Amino acid sequence: MRARALAPALALIALLAPSAAPAAPAAPAAPAAARTDGETRVFARVGAPGFPAYVHVHPGNGRVYAATYTNPTGDTMPSRVFEWTAGGTLQRSWTVPGQNRKAARGVQVATSDARGRLVLLEKSRARVLTLNVRNGRFQVQATIPDLPGRGHPMPNYAAWGPDGGLYVTDDGQDVIWRIPAAGGMPRPWSGSKRLAGTEFGTTGIVYEPSRRSFLISQQSTTDPLDLMRGHLYRLPVRADGGPGVLSTLWTSGPLDLPDGFGVARSGNVYVALLGTNQLVRISPAGKVLARFPKRPLSGANGSPVPFDSPSNATFQGTRVLVANQSAILGTTSHHAVLAVEVGERGAPVFIPSRARLR
Repeated sequence: MRARALAPALALIALLAPSAAPAAPAAPAAPAAARTDGETRVFARVGAPGFPAYVHVHPGNGRVYAATYTNPTGDTMPSRVFEWTAGGTLQRSWTVPGQNRKAARGVQVATSDARGRLVLLEKSRARVLTLNVRNGRFQVQATIPDLPGRGHPMPNYAAWGPDGGLYVTDDGQDVIWRIPAAGGMPRPWSGSKRLAGTEFGTTGIVYEPSRRSFLISQQSTTDPLDLMRGHLYRLPVRADGGPGVLSTLWTSGPLDLPDGFGVARSGNVYVALLGTNQLVRISPAGKVLARFPKRPLSGANGSPVPFDSPSNATFQGTRVLVANQSAILGTTSHHAVLAVEVGERGAPVFIPSRARLR
């Protein structure tokens, strides 16, 4: 998500929310067998420059990766990519090269490719990068074009499609891009007007192989009657590779601001609500099954770190890992990856053998 564009709405939310208690020392984690649905603990703290984005669990080495977004207070630090063990021990980090440090910066570890490289979305220059975690080499794979009259490119989330292409949501231009499996120039794949948002547009994207479709989250639409409600859409991939008809699976409440999400093997979808500091569990039919915590705004989850602009839900075993961004308050002690027990396992990450770029 793009933290700088969220300032007006999140400032309103911050005024409405109760003040969070000071962070207490981390309590020992309960044994896995004793954890209950919704139980939350701190997986890892995130160091400077903070503001962690999407969490990626690497299907090859089992390690956990997240990168950092722009500090809204205006520092000039470059973004970093962090690596933790499956248990949350920090191993390494890398500084992202070539960023425009005078512009809003941010990097998303969106996925990994069939070679095991991390796929990064870099905001300041609208680039798609790969990072080889074996040798630390960054490589520019593509640059998202600036479409006339559509705003400025803002690559946000990405997922591999059935053809091995990389599909990238663009929060700035309300487009889903496709980058060919062999690499090359990004081309607009879907430009449905329904993907446009009022400052807060298209966010997460996940491919469902069993349905041959993408799930796509959106923080809000341009429809004034929507009252800042977000959506979870389903967009089929036609036999010829083009986009099918966009349909609505779920509509959020006002100012929920749905961000990244994860899909369970059962088909349940876990969506981070950046606006109300919650996670929501949605059935395959679009019915809300639960919210963690039940009450919005405070983010009180029983851990030393409350939900504060949670931006994703990535499966690791029977829990989801959540990047706690603190996008508007910028509370350093809240910059963390949180682990929330959900009692079911995630669907395997879809990375086809052709997913290699160049």
